Amino acid sequence: MNLSISAHHIALTPGIESHVRNKMSPVDRHFDDSIKIDIILSVSKHEHKAEAKLHFHGKDIFCESIEPDLYKAIDDLAIKADRKILKIKGRMTQHSTETIRKIQMTVGPV
Repeated sequence: MNLSISAHHIALTPGIESHVRNKMSPVDRHFDDSIKIDIILSVSKHEHKAEAKLHFHGKDIFCESIEPDLYKAIDDLAIKADRKILKIKGRMTQHSTETIRKIQMTVGPV
Protein backbone atom coordinates (compact mmCIF):
# COMPACT_ATOMS: atom_id res chain seq x y z
CA MET A 1 0.00 0.00 0.00
CA ASN A 2 1.39 3.34 -1.05
CA LEU A 3 -0.05 5.90 1.33
CA SER A 4 0.59 9.61 1.02
CA ILE A 5 -0.85 12.05 3.56
CA SER A 6 -1.08 15.79 3.10
CA ALA A 7 -2.65 18.45 5.29
CA HIS A 8 -4.15 21.82 4.46
CA HIS A 9 -4.41 24.49 7.17
CA ILE A 10 -3.49 21.94 9.83
CA ALA A 11 -0.22 20.61 11.23
CA LEU A 12 0.41 16.97 10.41
CA THR A 13 1.63 15.52 13.69
CA PRO A 14 3.11 12.03 14.10
CA GLY A 15 0.01 11.08 16.12
CA ILE A 16 -2.36 12.02 13.30
CA GLU A 17 -0.15 10.28 10.76
CA SER A 18 -0.01 7.04 12.77
CA HIS A 19 -3.80 7.15 13.30
CA VAL A 20 -4.37 7.46 9.54
CA ARG A 21 -1.94 4.60 8.81
CA ASN A 22 -3.57 2.34 11.43
CA LYS A 23 -7.10 3.05 10.19
CA MET A 24 -6.28 2.66 6.49
CA SER A 25 -4.28 -0.57 6.89
CA PRO A 26 -7.38 -2.86 6.67
CA VAL A 27 -8.12 -1.43 3.21
CA ASP A 28 -4.97 -3.11 1.88
CA ARG A 29 -6.06 -6.63 2.89
CA HIS A 30 -8.69 -6.95 0.14
CA PHE A 31 -6.30 -7.12 -2.82
CA ASP A 32 -2.91 -8.70 -3.40
CA ASP A 33 -1.90 -5.89 -5.74
CA SER A 34 -0.67 -2.56 -4.49
CA ILE A 35 -3.15 0.19 -3.83
CA LYS A 36 -2.19 3.85 -4.01
CA ILE A 37 -4.00 6.00 -1.45
CA ASP A 38 -3.80 9.78 -1.28
CA ILE A 39 -5.20 11.26 1.94
CA ILE A 40 -5.92 14.98 2.29
CA LEU A 41 -6.77 16.38 5.72
CA SER A 42 -8.12 19.91 5.97
CA VAL A 43 -9.90 22.18 8.41
CA SER A 44 -12.27 25.09 7.85
CA LYS A 45 -13.96 26.94 10.69
CA HIS A 46 -15.54 24.17 12.79
CA GLU A 47 -15.35 21.33 10.26
CA HIS A 48 -12.59 18.81 9.77
CA LYS A 49 -12.52 17.15 6.39
CA ALA A 50 -10.75 13.94 5.41
CA GLU A 51 -10.59 12.96 1.74
CA ALA A 52 -9.15 9.86 0.13
CA LYS A 53 -8.35 9.02 -3.47
CA LEU A 54 -7.72 5.33 -4.05
CA HIS A 55 -6.14 4.00 -7.24
CA PHE A 56 -6.09 0.28 -8.04
CA HIS A 57 -6.81 -2.04 -10.98
CA GLY A 58 -7.32 0.95 -13.28
CA LYS A 59 -10.11 2.32 -11.10
CA ASP A 60 -10.22 5.54 -9.10
CA ILE A 61 -12.33 5.85 -5.98
CA PHE A 62 -13.02 9.06 -4.06
CA CYS A 63 -14.27 9.17 -0.46
CA GLU A 64 -14.72 12.07 1.92
CA SER A 65 -15.89 12.62 5.45
CA ILE A 66 -16.71 15.87 7.26
CA GLU A 67 -16.96 15.85 11.05
CA PRO A 68 -16.38 18.28 13.93
CA ASP A 69 -13.53 16.05 15.18
CA LEU A 70 -10.57 15.17 12.94
CA TYR A 71 -10.11 11.68 14.37
CA LYS A 72 -13.81 10.92 13.84
CA ALA A 73 -13.51 12.11 10.23
CA ILE A 74 -10.54 9.78 9.70
CA ASP A 75 -12.45 6.85 11.23
CA ASP A 76 -15.50 7.47 9.02
CA LEU A 77 -13.27 7.85 5.97
CA ALA A 78 -11.66 4.46 6.60
CA ILE A 79 -15.08 2.81 6.93
CA LYS A 80 -16.35 4.42 3.72
CA ALA A 81 -13.23 3.44 1.77
CA ASP A 82 -13.45 -0.14 3.03
CA ARG A 83 -17.11 -0.40 1.98
CA LYS A 84 -16.45 1.00 -1.48
CA ILE A 85 -13.56 -1.38 -2.07
CA LEU A 86 -15.68 -4.36 -0.97
CA LYS A 87 -18.42 -3.21 -3.35
CA ILE A 88 -16.02 -3.01 -6.29
CA LYS A 89 -14.39 -6.31 -5.35
CA GLY A 90 -17.83 -7.95 -5.32
CA ARG A 91 -18.55 -6.60 -8.79
CA MET A 92 -15.22 -7.86 -10.09
CA THR A 93 -15.74 -11.39 -8.75
CA GLN A 94 -19.35 -11.42 -9.96
CA HIS A 95 -18.31 -10.47 -13.49
CA SER A 96 -15.55 -13.06 -13.57
CA THR A 97 -17.89 -15.89 -12.44
CA GLU A 98 -20.50 -14.81 -14.99
CA THR A 99 -17.87 -14.98 -17.72
CA ILE A 100 -16.82 -18.47 -16.64
CA ARG A 101 -20.46 -19.62 -16.69
CA LYS A 102 -20.98 -18.23 -20.20
CA ILE A 103 -17.87 -20.00 -21.46
CA GLN A 104 -18.97 -23.29 -19.86
CA MET A 105 -22.42 -23.01 -21.41
CA THR A 106 -21.06 -22.40 -24.92
CA VAL A 107 -18.40 -25.11 -24.70
CA GLY A 108 -20.54 -27.62 -22.85
CA PRO A 109 -19.87 -29.66 -19.75
CA VAL A 110 -16.29 -30.68 -19.16
